[in-house]
Amino acid sequence: MRVTIADVARAAGVSKSTVSRVLNAKGEVDAGTAERVRAVIARLGYVPSSRAVELARGRGRTVGVLASSLSWPWTAEVVQGALDTVEAAGYGLLLFTRNHGRRSMARFAGQISAAAFDGLLVVGPQDALDPVAAALRPDLPVMLVDDRTDRPRFPSVTAANTLGGELAARHLLALGRRTPLVVTGPSRFGSVRERLAGFLGVLDAHGVEHDPRRTVEGDFTERSGEEAVAKLLADGTVPDAVFAHNDLCAAGALRALRAAGLRVPGDVAVVGFDDIPLAAYTDPPLTTVRQPLRAMGEAAAALLLARVDGGPPSTGPVVLPAELVVRGSAPAPLPRTP
Repeated sequence: MRVTIADVARAAGVSKSTVSRVLNAKGEVDAGTAERVRAVIARLGYVPSSRAVELARGRGRTVGVLASSLSWPWTAEVVQGALDTVEAAGYGLLLFTRNHGRRSMARFAGQISAAAFDGLLVVGPQDALDPVAAALRPDLPVMLVDDRTDRPRFPSVTAANTLGGELAARHLLALGRRTPLVVTGPSRFGSVRERLAGFLGVLDAHGVEHDPRRTVEGDFTERSGEEAVAKLLADGTVPDAVFAHNDLCAAGALRALRAAGLRVPGDVAVVGFDDIPLAAYTDPPLTTVRQPLRAMGEAAAALLLARVDGGPPSTGPVVLPAELVVRGSAPAPLPRTP
Protein backbone atom coordinates (compact mmCIF):
# COMPACT_ATOMS: atom_id res chain seq x y z
CA MET A 1 0.00 0.00 0.00
CA ARG A 2 1.14 3.54 -0.71
CA VAL A 3 2.67 5.33 2.29
CA THR A 4 0.75 8.50 3.08
CA ILE A 5 1.64 11.71 4.88
CA ALA A 6 -0.63 10.53 7.70
CA ASP A 7 1.55 7.40 8.09
CA VAL A 8 4.66 9.55 8.38
CA ALA A 9 3.04 11.87 10.92
CA ARG A 10 1.86 8.95 13.05
CA ALA A 11 5.29 7.22 13.02
CA ALA A 12 7.10 10.47 13.85
CA GLY A 13 4.61 11.50 16.53
CA VAL A 14 3.82 14.83 14.88
CA SER A 15 0.92 16.41 12.98
CA LYS A 16 0.48 16.19 9.21
CA SER A 17 1.03 19.95 8.96
CA THR A 18 4.43 19.53 10.62
CA VAL A 19 5.41 16.87 8.08
CA SER A 20 4.21 19.22 5.31
CA ARG A 21 6.35 22.07 6.68
CA VAL A 22 9.41 19.81 6.77
CA LEU A 23 8.79 18.65 3.18
CA ASN A 24 8.39 22.18 1.87
CA ALA A 25 10.82 23.96 4.18
CA LYS A 26 8.04 26.32 5.24
CA GLY A 27 7.35 27.51 8.76
CA GLU A 28 9.44 26.95 11.89
CA VAL A 29 10.18 23.34 12.90
CA ASP A 30 12.91 22.71 15.46
CA ALA A 31 15.95 20.87 14.18
CA GLY A 32 15.36 17.72 16.24
CA THR A 33 11.77 17.29 15.07
CA ALA A 34 12.74 17.95 11.46
CA GLU A 35 15.51 15.34 11.64
CA ARG A 36 13.12 12.79 13.15
CA VAL A 37 10.53 13.40 10.41
CA ARG A 38 13.16 13.06 7.66
CA ALA A 39 14.37 9.77 9.20
CA VAL A 40 10.81 8.38 9.20
CA ILE A 41 10.33 9.49 5.59
CA ALA A 42 13.48 7.62 4.61
CA ARG A 43 12.58 4.50 6.60
CA LEU A 44 9.01 4.28 5.27
CA GLY A 45 9.97 5.25 1.73
CA TYR A 46 7.39 8.03 1.57
CA VAL A 47 7.27 9.86 -1.78
CA PRO A 48 4.97 12.91 -1.82
CA SER A 49 2.77 13.30 -4.89
CA SER A 50 3.51 16.27 -7.09
CA ARG A 51 -0.03 17.53 -6.53
CA ALA A 52 0.36 17.36 -2.75
CA VAL A 53 3.57 19.38 -2.97
CA GLU A 54 1.94 21.99 -5.21
CA LEU A 55 -1.04 22.30 -2.86
CA ALA A 56 1.27 22.72 0.11
CA ARG A 57 2.92 25.56 -1.77
CA GLY A 58 -0.46 27.18 -2.44
CA ARG A 59 -0.64 25.95 -6.04
CA GLY A 60 -2.85 23.25 -7.49
CA ARG A 61 -1.68 23.52 -11.14
CA THR A 62 -5.30 23.97 -12.13
CA VAL A 63 -6.96 26.62 -14.30
CA GLY A 64 -10.65 27.51 -14.01
CA VAL A 65 -12.73 28.32 -17.11
CA LEU A 66 -16.09 30.10 -16.88
CA ALA A 67 -18.27 29.96 -20.01
CA SER A 68 -21.90 30.71 -20.69
CA SER A 69 -22.66 27.34 -22.26
CA LEU A 70 -20.85 24.75 -24.35
CA SER A 71 -23.92 24.47 -26.60
CA TRP A 72 -22.57 27.50 -28.51
CA PRO A 73 -20.13 26.20 -31.18
CA TRP A 74 -18.06 29.38 -30.76
CA THR A 75 -17.49 28.67 -27.07
CA ALA A 76 -16.57 25.04 -27.61
CA GLU A 77 -13.85 25.98 -30.10
CA VAL A 78 -12.31 28.56 -27.76
CA VAL A 79 -12.39 26.18 -24.78
CA GLN A 80 -10.72 23.44 -26.84
CA GLY A 81 -7.86 25.80 -27.69
CA ALA A 82 -7.45 26.71 -24.04
CA LEU A 83 -7.56 23.06 -22.99
CA ASP A 84 -4.82 22.10 -25.45
CA THR A 85 -2.50 24.76 -24.01
CA VAL A 86 -3.32 24.03 -20.37
CA GLU A 87 -2.75 20.28 -20.71
CA ALA A 88 0.49 20.76 -22.62
CA ALA A 89 1.78 22.81 -19.67
CA GLY A 90 0.91 20.06 -17.20
CA TYR A 91 -2.09 21.84 -15.70
CA GLY A 92 -5.62 20.59 -15.18
CA LEU A 93 -8.78 22.46 -16.14
CA LEU A 94 -11.97 23.00 -14.13
CA LEU A 95 -14.88 24.01 -16.37
CA PHE A 96 -17.84 26.02 -15.06
CA THR A 97 -20.90 27.20 -17.00
CA ARG A 98 -23.77 29.54 -16.23
CA ASN A 99 -26.39 27.05 -17.47
CA HIS A 100 -28.39 27.14 -14.20
CA GLY A 101 -28.15 30.85 -13.51
CA ARG A 102 -27.77 31.88 -9.87
CA ARG A 103 -27.31 28.30 -8.71
CA SER A 104 -24.38 27.80 -11.07
CA MET A 105 -22.79 31.09 -10.04
CA ALA A 106 -23.20 30.33 -6.34
CA ARG A 107 -21.31 27.06 -6.76
CA PHE A 108 -18.68 28.86 -8.82
CA ALA A 109 -18.24 31.52 -6.12
CA GLY A 110 -17.65 28.74 -3.60
CA GLN A 111 -14.88 27.32 -5.76
CA ILE A 112 -13.24 30.75 -5.96
CA SER A 113 -13.34 31.12 -2.18
CA ALA A 114 -11.87 27.63 -1.77
CA ALA A 115 -8.94 28.56 -4.05
CA ALA A 116 -9.77 25.59 -6.27
CA PHE A 117 -7.75 27.00 -9.18
CA ASP A 118 -4.67 29.14 -9.76
CA GLY A 119 -6.04 31.32 -12.54
CA LEU A 120 -9.38 32.01 -14.25
CA LEU A 121 -10.24 32.21 -17.94
CA VAL A 122 -13.60 33.85 -18.74
CA VAL A 123 -15.03 33.03 -22.18
CA GLY A 124 -17.49 35.83 -22.85
CA PRO A 125 -18.30 39.26 -21.48
CA GLN A 126 -16.66 40.76 -18.45
CA ASP A 127 -20.04 41.29 -16.77
CA ALA A 128 -20.31 37.50 -16.37
CA LEU A 129 -18.20 38.00 -13.25
CA ASP A 130 -20.51 40.57 -11.66
CA PRO A 131 -22.48 38.01 -9.59
CA VAL A 132 -19.26 36.69 -8.02
CA ALA A 133 -17.24 39.92 -7.88
CA ALA A 134 -17.12 39.85 -4.07
CA ALA A 135 -15.55 36.37 -4.12
CA LEU A 136 -12.72 37.29 -6.50
CA ARG A 137 -9.38 37.29 -4.72
CA PRO A 138 -7.05 40.22 -5.53
CA ASP A 139 -4.23 37.75 -6.22
CA LEU A 140 -6.26 35.59 -8.66
CA PRO A 141 -5.08 36.10 -12.27
CA VAL A 142 -8.04 36.58 -14.62
CA MET A 143 -8.07 36.63 -18.44
CA LEU A 144 -11.02 37.38 -20.73
CA VAL A 145 -11.64 35.89 -24.15
CA ASP A 146 -13.49 37.96 -26.76
CA ASP A 147 -15.47 40.60 -24.98
CA ARG A 148 -14.74 43.51 -22.72
CA THR A 149 -16.33 46.83 -21.84
CA ASP A 150 -14.90 50.24 -22.66
CA ARG A 151 -13.16 50.13 -19.27
CA PRO A 152 -11.98 46.53 -18.90
CA ARG A 153 -11.00 45.31 -15.44
CA PHE A 154 -8.99 42.42 -16.83
CA PRO A 155 -6.66 41.73 -19.77
CA SER A 156 -8.24 40.08 -22.79
CA VAL A 157 -7.69 38.23 -26.05
CA THR A 158 -10.04 39.05 -28.88
CA ALA A 159 -10.33 39.03 -32.66
CA ALA A 160 -10.07 42.16 -34.79
CA ASN A 161 -13.81 42.87 -34.72
CA THR A 162 -13.63 46.30 -36.32
CA LEU A 163 -11.54 44.90 -39.17
CA GLY A 164 -14.04 42.06 -39.54
CA GLY A 165 -16.89 44.50 -40.03
CA GLU A 166 -14.81 46.40 -42.56
CA LEU A 167 -14.00 43.25 -44.52
CA ALA A 168 -17.69 42.33 -44.73
CA ALA A 169 -18.65 45.80 -45.96
CA ARG A 170 -15.91 45.98 -48.58
CA HIS A 171 -16.86 42.58 -49.95
CA LEU A 172 -20.54 43.47 -50.27
CA LEU A 173 -19.72 46.79 -51.89
CA ALA A 174 -17.48 44.98 -54.39
CA LEU A 175 -20.52 42.86 -55.25
CA GLY A 176 -22.51 46.02 -55.93
CA ARG A 177 -24.71 45.70 -52.83
CA ARG A 178 -25.82 49.03 -51.40
CA THR A 179 -28.84 48.33 -49.16
CA PRO A 180 -27.75 45.75 -46.59
CA LEU A 181 -29.65 44.56 -43.56
CA VAL A 182 -27.36 44.32 -40.51
CA VAL A 183 -28.39 41.91 -37.77
CA THR A 184 -26.21 42.58 -34.74
CA GLY A 185 -25.75 40.81 -31.44
CA PRO A 186 -26.67 42.44 -28.10
CA SER A 187 -25.40 46.02 -28.14
CA ARG A 188 -23.92 45.75 -24.63
CA PHE A 189 -21.10 43.64 -26.08
CA GLY A 190 -18.01 45.55 -27.12
CA SER A 191 -17.40 43.15 -30.01
CA VAL A 192 -20.85 43.95 -31.43
CA ARG A 193 -20.25 47.68 -31.32
CA GLU A 194 -16.87 47.25 -32.99
CA ARG A 195 -18.24 45.09 -35.83
CA LEU A 196 -21.03 47.56 -36.51
CA ALA A 197 -18.68 50.56 -36.41
CA GLY A 198 -16.30 48.92 -38.88
CA PHE A 199 -19.11 47.99 -41.26
CA LEU A 200 -20.86 51.36 -41.22
CA GLY A 201 -17.54 53.21 -41.41
CA VAL A 202 -16.73 51.59 -44.76
CA LEU A 203 -20.21 52.35 -46.13
CA ASP A 204 -19.84 55.97 -45.09
CA ALA A 205 -16.37 56.23 -46.61
CA HIS A 206 -17.82 55.07 -49.93
CA GLY A 207 -20.72 57.51 -49.79
CA VAL A 208 -23.31 54.80 -49.16
CA GLU A 209 -26.06 55.99 -46.82
CA HIS A 210 -27.36 53.36 -44.43
CA ASP A 211 -30.93 53.57 -43.15
CA PRO A 212 -30.82 52.95 -39.36
CA ARG A 213 -34.05 50.93 -39.72
CA ARG A 214 -31.98 48.32 -41.53
CA THR A 215 -29.87 47.70 -38.42
CA VAL A 216 -31.65 45.22 -36.13
CA GLU A 217 -30.39 44.03 -32.76
CA GLY A 218 -30.49 40.26 -32.41
CA ASP A 219 -29.26 37.79 -29.82
CA PHE A 220 -26.86 35.63 -31.84
CA THR A 221 -29.47 32.89 -32.41
CA GLU A 222 -30.81 31.48 -35.68
CA ARG A 223 -34.28 32.68 -34.72
CA SER A 224 -33.16 36.30 -34.39
CA GLY A 225 -31.69 36.24 -37.89
CA GLU A 226 -34.81 34.65 -39.29
CA GLU A 227 -37.13 37.11 -37.53
CA ALA A 228 -35.11 40.19 -38.57
CA VAL A 229 -35.30 39.23 -42.25
CA ALA A 230 -38.98 38.24 -42.07
CA LYS A 231 -39.94 41.52 -40.41
CA LEU A 232 -38.08 43.65 -42.94
CA LEU A 233 -39.68 41.79 -45.83
CA ALA A 234 -43.11 42.12 -44.21
CA ASP A 235 -42.59 45.90 -44.11
CA GLY A 236 -42.11 45.86 -47.88
CA THR A 237 -38.33 46.31 -47.89
CA VAL A 238 -36.09 43.82 -49.68
CA PRO A 239 -32.39 44.26 -48.83
CA ASP A 240 -29.77 43.29 -51.38
CA ALA A 241 -27.50 41.87 -48.66
CA VAL A 242 -27.46 40.68 -45.04
CA PHE A 243 -24.52 41.08 -42.68
CA ALA A 244 -25.16 38.95 -39.59
CA HIS A 245 -22.92 39.28 -36.55
CA ASN A 246 -22.54 35.53 -36.17
CA ASP A 247 -23.01 32.43 -38.30
CA LEU A 248 -26.02 31.08 -36.43
CA CYS A 249 -27.86 34.32 -37.07
CA ALA A 250 -26.79 34.21 -40.74
CA ALA A 251 -28.16 30.67 -41.03
CA GLY A 252 -31.51 31.94 -39.80
CA ALA A 253 -31.40 34.72 -42.37
CA LEU A 254 -30.79 32.18 -45.14
CA ARG A 255 -33.85 30.21 -44.02
CA ALA A 256 -36.10 33.31 -44.05
CA LEU A 257 -34.88 34.42 -47.48
CA ARG A 258 -35.52 30.96 -48.91
CA ALA A 259 -39.00 30.88 -47.37
CA ALA A 260 -39.74 34.21 -49.08
CA GLY A 261 -38.70 32.86 -52.48
CA LEU A 262 -35.56 35.02 -52.69
CA ARG A 263 -32.36 33.64 -54.24
CA VAL A 264 -29.05 33.69 -52.40
CA PRO A 265 -26.81 35.17 -53.64
CA GLY A 266 -28.72 36.22 -56.76
CA ASP A 267 -31.23 38.46 -54.98
CA VAL A 268 -29.59 38.81 -51.57
CA ALA A 269 -25.97 38.16 -50.58
CA VAL A 270 -25.34 36.96 -47.02
CA VAL A 271 -22.21 37.32 -44.86
CA GLY A 272 -21.82 35.92 -41.35
CA PHE A 273 -19.17 36.13 -38.65
CA ASP A 274 -17.10 33.47 -36.77
CA ASP A 275 -16.65 30.63 -39.31
CA ILE A 276 -17.94 27.89 -37.06
CA PRO A 277 -18.09 24.39 -38.67
CA LEU A 278 -21.77 24.92 -39.63
CA ALA A 279 -20.80 27.75 -42.01
CA ALA A 280 -19.39 25.38 -44.64
CA TYR A 281 -22.58 23.27 -44.70
CA THR A 282 -25.40 25.79 -45.02
CA ASP A 283 -27.26 26.09 -48.33
CA PRO A 284 -25.49 27.81 -49.97
CA PRO A 285 -22.24 27.62 -47.95
CA LEU A 286 -21.78 30.76 -45.94
CA THR A 287 -19.35 33.56 -46.68
CA THR A 288 -18.17 34.70 -43.27
CA VAL A 289 -15.55 36.59 -41.29
CA ARG A 290 -13.34 34.01 -39.62
CA GLN A 291 -12.31 34.49 -36.01
CA PRO A 292 -9.29 32.37 -35.02
CA LEU A 293 -11.31 30.75 -32.24
CA ARG A 294 -8.89 28.04 -31.14
CA ALA A 295 -5.96 30.41 -31.41
CA MET A 296 -7.82 32.85 -29.16
CA GLY A 297 -8.26 30.14 -26.53
CA GLU A 298 -4.62 29.07 -26.86
CA ALA A 299 -3.29 32.62 -26.56
CA ALA A 300 -5.49 33.47 -23.58
CA ALA A 301 -4.47 30.29 -21.74
CA ALA A 302 -0.78 30.89 -22.43
CA LEU A 303 -0.97 34.46 -21.12
CA LEU A 304 -2.88 33.30 -18.05
CA LEU A 305 -0.34 30.56 -17.26
CA ALA A 306 2.50 33.05 -17.61
CA ARG A 307 0.76 35.26 -15.04
CA VAL A 308 0.14 32.27 -12.74
CA ASP A 309 3.86 31.47 -12.92
CA GLY A 310 4.74 34.95 -11.68
CA GLY A 311 4.99 36.89 -14.91
CA PRO A 312 3.89 40.54 -15.17
CA PRO A 313 0.24 41.39 -15.92
CA SER A 314 -0.70 41.80 -19.57
CA THR A 315 -1.13 45.36 -20.75
CA GLY A 316 -4.06 46.07 -23.04
CA PRO A 317 -6.01 43.59 -25.16
CA VAL A 318 -4.30 41.07 -27.43
CA VAL A 319 -6.02 41.34 -30.82
CA LEU A 320 -5.72 38.45 -33.28
CA PRO A 321 -6.43 38.99 -37.00
CA ALA A 322 -9.75 38.24 -38.67
CA GLU A 323 -10.11 37.20 -42.31
CA LEU A 324 -12.89 36.91 -44.85
CA VAL A 325 -13.75 33.38 -46.03
CA VAL A 326 -15.60 33.58 -49.35
CA ARG A 327 -18.19 30.91 -50.14
CA GLY A 328 -21.43 30.62 -52.09
CA SER A 329 -23.71 32.97 -50.12
CA ALA A 330 -21.63 35.97 -51.25
CA PRO A 331 -19.15 34.75 -53.86
CA ALA A 332 -16.18 36.67 -55.16
CA PRO A 333 -17.11 39.43 -57.62
CA LEU A 334 -16.75 38.57 -61.28
CA PRO A 335 -13.70 40.07 -62.99
CA ARG A 336 -14.45 43.20 -64.97
CA THR A 337 -14.32 42.86 -68.74
CA PRO A 338 -12.43 45.49 -70.75
